[in-house]
Amino acid sequence: MNTMEWRDGALWLLDQTRLPLETVQIECREYETVADAIRRLSVRGAPAIGLAAAFGAALAARTASAGNPPRAEFEADMERALSVLAGTRPTAVNLFWAIARVRDLLARHSSSSAAEVADALQVESQAMLREDAEANRRMGQHGAALIPDGANVLTHCNAGALATGAFGTALGVIFAAQEMGKRLHVWVDETRPLLQGARLTAWELEQAGVPYTLITDNMAGHFMARGQIDLAITGADRIAANGDTANKIGTYTVATLANAHGLPFYVAAPASTIDLDAPDGSAIPIEERSPGEVGGFRDVRVAPLNANVANPAFDVTPARLIRAIVTEESVIGPPFKPGLRRAVERASATHAVVR
Repeated sequence: MNTMEWRDGALWLLDQTRLPLETVQIECREYETVADAIRRLSVRGAPAIGLAAAFGAALAARTASAGNPPRAEFEADMERALSVLAGTRPTAVNLFWAIARVRDLLARHSSSSAAEVADALQVESQAMLREDAEANRRMGQHGAALIPDGANVLTHCNAGALATGAFGTALGVIFAAQEMGKRLHVWVDETRPLLQGARLTAWELEQAGVPYTLITDNMAGHFMARGQIDLAITGADRIAANGDTANKIGTYTVATLANAHGLPFYVAAPASTIDLDAPDGSAIPIEERSPGEVGGFRDVRVAPLNANVANPAFDVTPARLIRAIVTEESVIGPPFKPGLRRAVERASATHAVVR
């Protein structure tokens, strides 16, 4: 089942809060439903969040264009919708990249009718979904060269097809290596507090027939010390201009452990995850989520009711701990700044051609 698809005039999202025990789709016919799905993590993963927001904008345009309103009224309605979508989650820069593409389309169609803009946004959002799938395939091919045959690979959180439009970023690299005939085994960090590794990554690997072992987050150092892990690879939610990378909380710990054991730590993410306006990791906003996610899981409370809880959803891994960053354009090594800028420029040129 696809992470998302446009069908019968609606966006259908796979509800990831129900996985792996149930596969349920959410029917979105208003942008507010999409915003709520992003906020509740029904759709998650930086690339998928951006794509969902683009489809949400297309739904907003369809509603706002009804009755052929004056252009100023249509634009005001669109700005309200984009503001709501932008306010869902602060860390994943792909969300703001997608909204910037929507605003660019609105500017390019300044003389078009509201209905024509709505049609154009639907086409644009579907083009972005196709671009994502193609980019992930190229990323997988680039990154697969970094994985030796017979490797034991550690990953953290979920960076597969569920976190994107298709195929995945970090898991896409693993899937591409498998397609090349490489024998692999994946160590899957459970990824507290919401267990994206246990619930989602393990599910994707099982479906793809990739051997894996699920471990708790605090077991990674143990298996590295025993020589049972050869490398680590994760996705990213925002990459600063210098290569500092924000990803799911606990990624910094994995990178630090990998470096302490002399193991390569890789990041795989599309160019849309690169934020050249953020000079380093200190400029990346870190989302703080509900204390209830740490105090228990779903409906089961495990901590005292009055416990003080901190729940940052992401941490920042310094560029010095990253061996290479894999994008759809190339594998980028340190110093990262010039390579990241080239990746953004090449990807932007490709998008301009597609449009």
